[in-house]
Amino acid sequence: MGGSSSINTGDTAFVLVGAALVLLMTPGLAMFYGGMVRRKNILSILMQCFILMCLVGVQWVVFGYSLAFGPDLGHLVGSLGWIGLRGVGFAPNPDYAATIPEQAFMIFQAMFAIITPALFIGAFAERIKFSGFFAFVLLWAALVYDPVAHWVWGAGGWLRNLGILDFAGGLVVHASAGVSALVLCIMIGKRKGFNQVAMAPHNLPFTVLGTGLLWFGWFGFNAASALSANQVAVNAFVATNTASAAAGLTWALIEWIFKGKPTVLGTASGAVAGLATITPACGFVGPMSSIIIGVAAGALCYLAVTKLKAWWGYDDSLDVFGVHCVGGALGSLAVGLFAQKALNPAGNNGLFFGNPQQFTVQITGVAAVIAFAAVFSVILYLVIDNVIGMRVEERDEEEGLDLSQHSESAYGLESE
Repeated sequence: MGGSSSINTGDTAFVLVGAALVLLMTPGLAMFYGGMVRRKNILSILMQCFILMCLVGVQWVVFGYSLAFGPDLGHLVGSLGWIGLRGVGFAPNPDYAATIPEQAFMIFQAMFAIITPALFIGAFAERIKFSGFFAFVLLWAALVYDPVAHWVWGAGGWLRNLGILDFAGGLVVHASAGVSALVLCIMIGKRKGFNQVAMAPHNLPFTVLGTGLLWFGWFGFNAASALSANQVAVNAFVATNTASAAAGLTWALIEWIFKGKPTVLGTASGAVAGLATITPACGFVGPMSSIIIGVAAGALCYLAVTKLKAWWGYDDSLDVFGVHCVGGALGSLAVGLFAQKALNPAGNNGLFFGNPQQFTVQITGVAAVIAFAAVFSVILYLVIDNVIGMRVEERDEEEGLDLSQHSESAYGLESE
């Protein structure tokens, strides 16, 4: 539990600052989502995000980190050998990061565990019981997030052994949360009055502020995933900014061409789609590849949000599936195309650089994570819905979740 001469203080400081930036993303997400709901529901969004900082912040220390990164059990999950951070001290763990204390790695990963279930809040916004939400995210974190994190990042995890490349969470974070969002919004049903009454965002400046906070925090999310202040971190930082800019620009141009005017909401959504999409690839691809990935993210996520959603008819309130699952899966596949070992010796070349096998591995990872998260989300929803219920009563939905679930109002007592 003591210190170690192999610890690099610069790397440690870099990762701790990165952890703080990733934590900031959850309040940023609260603002991003909060501005898009009706005014009677903004506090419910803020509460759901903030309670996750508390709930998962404790769960991770008690047993979540052990499940995700602890001693391997059958290549599927970590054991509870590190429960309560037993044995997780200030010496480096070479399986994860050789130059920083393991507790620094642990707390950095805690911030990922916090924001991942926060992402799918947007799918069932304005109609979920807080008690049902609380139970679902606690079980989902333990039964979906922690095992998937072990598969991909944990020592002995089967996808890690297979050679999967997921630099900062395209699969672990975005694909898992995004497909769970789709399951949840379908199972909980559409909002009362969906496609019949106006449900316009009540405060787009909040959403833009949230986008800025997310973009800022994402540099910690991605660059600090190098776990060292080195050239890989620099590459990830550059790729993150470049892809997000390209995706936001692409979404704006598509709206401008086909709808006559670019929108603030569309440009912000495009930027977030670019951030989600570049996340698995940022440590393995160069700047020009990042532009290609960003353009693809802006275009495909736009189609998922505007066309696929209308075609299937589901009520994903804040477009979590179209941005995060589509983006996370797209970025994970793009790694198999554009990865360059010359940029990151810990990675591999992709298909376009002579290694088609990597693309096959990425397809396997995308399929496995999406299927696993979807199936467990269905099971968890059915169990919790039958025990305590997941959807609010109609009168509570009409009143708004701020008052009905929390006895508070953001702007006085207005109902809308």
